[in-house]
Amino acid sequence: MTRVLSCIQPTGDVHLGNYLGALRNWVAGQHEKDAFHGIVDLHALTITEAPDIVGQSSLQLAAMLFAVGLDPAVTTVFVQSHVPEHSQLGWIMECQVSFGELSRMTQFKDKSAKREHDFLSAGLFSYPALMAADILLYDTDEVPVGEDQRQHLEITRDIAIRFNHRFGETFVIPTAVMPKAGARVMDLQDPTSKMSKSAAADTGLISMLEDPAAIMKKFKRAVTDSDTEVRFDRAEKPGISNLLEILAACTGETPQALATKYTQYGSLKVDTGEAVVETLRPIQARYHELMTDRGQLQSLLRIGADKARSVASATLARAQRSIGMLPA
Repeated sequence: MTRVLSCIQPTGDVHLGNYLGALRNWVAGQHEKDAFHGIVDLHALTITEAPDIVGQSSLQLAAMLFAVGLDPAVTTVFVQSHVPEHSQLGWIMECQVSFGELSRMTQFKDKSAKREHDFLSAGLFSYPALMAADILLYDTDEVPVGEDQRQHLEITRDIAIRFNHRFGETFVIPTAVMPKAGARVMDLQDPTSKMSKSAAADTGLISMLEDPAAIMKKFKRAVTDSDTEVRFDRAEKPGISNLLEILAACTGETPQALATKYTQYGSLKVDTGEAVVETLRPIQARYHELMTDRGQLQSLLRIGADKARSVASATLARAQRSIGMLPA
């Protein structure tokens, strides 16, 4: 069975765009491929500067992943730091990648420019090596990536090919695949921009744990346009099209078909808000159930870590043998 790896950082709240755009596809895909999903808390350390944040965020993210429907009996959900092989192989990967290659990484250039006057972690520079370890540890066949992550997958492939050339065939060379298209969810106040936790304000963002009354308020205040026609047209009517896409994702209908049912913006806003509330209701209930039973939640994560380590430890040992390191 094809093995696929997707990881997520425990930074910020999971929002509706994350769910409809990606996480819901993770749930469906777990029955099609051998899926590994890592909560990459070590990567989050590049921007963590206070105690008692990463661990709690990782636990909350795990609860959300299980709440949306990832099944620990089917898929492997694990916390990166619970699998020490990530750090061990990460150092080996650092020794297989050049300073020049890391210097050319677009995301490092962008992030370092934004933090010009702030503390700049060396981990922000070298984390593509750890990301390579994340991928290669699991003999990963496919990595779903958007355009912003394609460069990281390419450097992972380069590192793996270089290692195999130097030390013999050791790593599976992963392939980048475009993730299944989920709903494209835009900011409710700026429908030309994707819904994002990095937005300047949260007035256009719907958190997965948001109160129903707050959700309805945000949808009623969603930006549309001065026209009155309800039609699906992303270019000319981005606000209305965003509402139609969200409603379609929640109901299973198409945006085009839904557009024919409305003659007023107000009723579309209310129906979309109510559909979102009902979609999130069981997820929120399961999330809170998991968070009130930390023992069960941590037990599920131990199951995932054990499954992940069974694969990762074998890969690390294979890499060490290929290099010719002295066995313990």
